[in-house]
Amino acid sequence: MEQTQAGATMEATEQEASPGSRKEKGPPIVQVEGLYKIFGTNPKERALPLVEQGKSKAEILEATGCTVGINNASFNVHQREIFVIMGLSGSGKSTVIRCVNRLIEPTAGKVIVDGQDVVEANAEQLREIRRKKMSMVFQRFGLLPHRTVLDNVAFGLEIQGVDRAERYEKAEKAITTVGLDGYSDKMTQALSGGMQQRVGLARALANDPEILLMDEAFSALDPLIRVQLQDELLELQARQHRTILFITHDLDEALKIGDRIAIMKDGAVVQVGTPEEILSNPANDYVRDFVENVDRSKVITAGSILRKTDVAYTNHGPHQALRQMRQLGVGSLYVLDRDRKFVGLIKSEEVADLARKTPEKDDATSTIEPILHREYSSTRPEVPIADLLEESARNVVPIAVVDEEGTFLGIVTRPAILSAIAG
Repeated sequence: MEQTQAGATMEATEQEASPGSRKEKGPPIVQVEGLYKIFGTNPKERALPLVEQGKSKAEILEATGCTVGINNASFNVHQREIFVIMGLSGSGKSTVIRCVNRLIEPTAGKVIVDGQDVVEANAEQLREIRRKKMSMVFQRFGLLPHRTVLDNVAFGLEIQGVDRAERYEKAEKAITTVGLDGYSDKMTQALSGGMQQRVGLARALANDPEILLMDEAFSALDPLIRVQLQDELLELQARQHRTILFITHDLDEALKIGDRIAIMKDGAVVQVGTPEEILSNPANDYVRDFVENVDRSKVITAGSILRKTDVAYTNHGPHQALRQMRQLGVGSLYVLDRDRKFVGLIKSEEVADLARKTPEKDDATSTIEPILHREYSSTRPEVPIADLLEESARNVVPIAVVDEEGTFLGIVTRPAILSAIAG
């Protein structure tokens, strides 16, 4: 049974706040609290009370003629993360992003950007927020056809009164960032759709915003170009670490680029979580139906299915290691150095052979170093399990998982991979 909107929104908020439920990127820079947008005549008095009573979107439309665009949406966007809002047409996702920069006036609620409530900002404060805090990339590019690429990218700075030399310098830098070197003097009409969208992105970056708002930015592009721009956005984020609020109706796109995702339905946020959380623990039947055909192997990561295991250390002797392996009933054992860095693997038959050649009294001075398989492969916790399938098929021994410093975290077994794919 699907939850009510109010219940789903509450669950989404609680899930977002729970410890360990998100890929942390820093403190919140955007906080949306109890946001409503209702279109129509006098909506705050006529329609908002009905929304708060739990009336459906259709019931409110029939009773008041008002359309509920956003229904009590709450979420936080953290610094340096890509936060994706997704849903079908009419779900309210694009309305939310336009309330964040107040291109649309909210009916009720708060939108706090870097400690300042955008909803309460006066005209001058709002201009400053738009100039210095955030820039927006639209689906339909919004370029000026009578201007060159350089002048299009510099246009926002021109409106701000930045002098010609400075704005062109910043614009050229942004053009280089999006891979359009050599196109500064071209007219935008001569460019392909993908290149025009790069111009739109460069224009947003030229202002060096803390927050980048992207409303269905790749939706109008051909599939191959769209995938290419998704990859380029991830590369850009890896270099610049901006805060990005990204709107899409494409689940695959959301899962690919989002650190966290908010799923909307009928104006309400029904779940907020990482791609893995949404796939593994959908909040209701709507989300479950949404994700049922997703290729889980490209989203579930090694870190989410690893398990702890016993290990040996490089200074262990062969008899000590052999006793440990017999007690555990295993044919191989992972080996760490004294800093818990993963260095390789030992195998029981080789340990037994070395033990036969080494008197037990010498175990304190003899070590397992001579039989250590240092070339044994490992993986990082963020690697999707799709990338582990070939190694898992080739090698029955579980795959070691290490962090970026080489510290051993655990192992991923073949049954765990198959179980994760099966859901």
